[in-house]
Amino acid sequence: MLNLERLAGVCALVTTVTVLSAYQAFADDDDRNQQILPFQTITASTIPTNGDVNPYGVAFVPQDFPAGGALNPGDLLVSNFNNNQNIQGTGTTITKITPTGQTSLFFKTATPAGLSTGLAVLKSGFVLVANCPTNNLPPVPGALPGSLLLIDGNGRLVETIINPVIQGPWDFTVHDEGNKVKVFVSNVVTGTVSRLDLLLNGNTFGVQSAAIIGSNYLHRVDPITFEVGPTGLAYDKWRDVLYVASTGDNVVFAIANAGKVNSSNGTGRLIYADQVHLHGALAMVLAPNGHLLVSNSDGINPDPNQPSEIVEFTVHGKFIGQLSVDPAQGGAFGLNIVKSTDDQVRFAAVDDNANTITIWKLNTANLTDPASH
Repeated sequence: MLNLERLAGVCALVTTVTVLSAYQAFADDDDRNQQILPFQTITASTIPTNGDVNPYGVAFVPQDFPAGGALNPGDLLVSNFNNNQNIQGTGTTITKITPTGQTSLFFKTATPAGLSTGLAVLKSGFVLVANCPTNNLPPVPGALPGSLLLIDGNGRLVETIINPVIQGPWDFTVHDEGNKVKVFVSNVVTGTVSRLDLLLNGNTFGVQSAAIIGSNYLHRVDPITFEVGPTGLAYDKWRDVLYVASTGDNVVFAIANAGKVNSSNGTGRLIYADQVHLHGALAMVLAPNGHLLVSNSDGINPDPNQPSEIVEFTVHGKFIGQLSVDPAQGGAFGLNIVKSTDDQVRFAAVDDNANTITIWKLNTANLTDPASH
């Protein structure tokens, strides 16, 4: 369980503007054992009016998101993978949760979709979500490959991005530079990781380039978890390193030069393998203290004494701590973390068992600047 006394002593968050060298020294410090997992503040239902369930993706609306639409800075979006009959890969909706916990429908597709863990709110005013329609049949080669849906700030579908490097998009992460966005996609059908370089200019859209940059990840149809393959992705823009959570073997890899390479050199470098604490590693994020946070499905190497855990570890492979989001197994899935102000970090994680999302808040005003480490 989470050690709250240690949590109260967290000293690894950025509280002022930090130069690149300070950030790098901060992330390189493998002796920092302070946890980033914060305190609970709000729990809200993720079920929209049509009854969709199985929440997967989680994304915060950034502070510089353009005004005038249905989204406001600080809002949270959650994508749903199943419909109201709990049929896998038929969910059609994205739910909006305000900072005070009020929920509403933000987006709904016209046909069964299967909106998976990949979800991002872009600085340019768009929302990007991964679409992996399965209709209760595990995605396999030759089936519908899936796509990325580009949605405007009012919840209207703008573009369906279909590309050969997208093959069962299970999750993605983005490097958002405004009109240029790198999208790193984990493909559950082929056991690969791809990168798409998007150009967004007003209402115009284009794919500048697309490539497979990681391959040979364990992937298979699974009777317990439906599908197993590479899932969580976290990108360190300072080092140009992409971290990949491989669900089936409970390991995390690092792909070097991920924003530049245009071919695959396999899985990348192994950085973390932990059969004690990892139980089907799923969604993953890079926290402001340089640690990685990963949710666990409990479908691989399950442990009833560690249900629905979110695990925190360093990029050098040291376990730090864990937090359970549900007393039963199978509850942890999508998660996200954002530095909302100089003095505050917000962290959100879904409980797939209860169809809820919990949003925590950590006040960082009195924490030590990473430059001091």
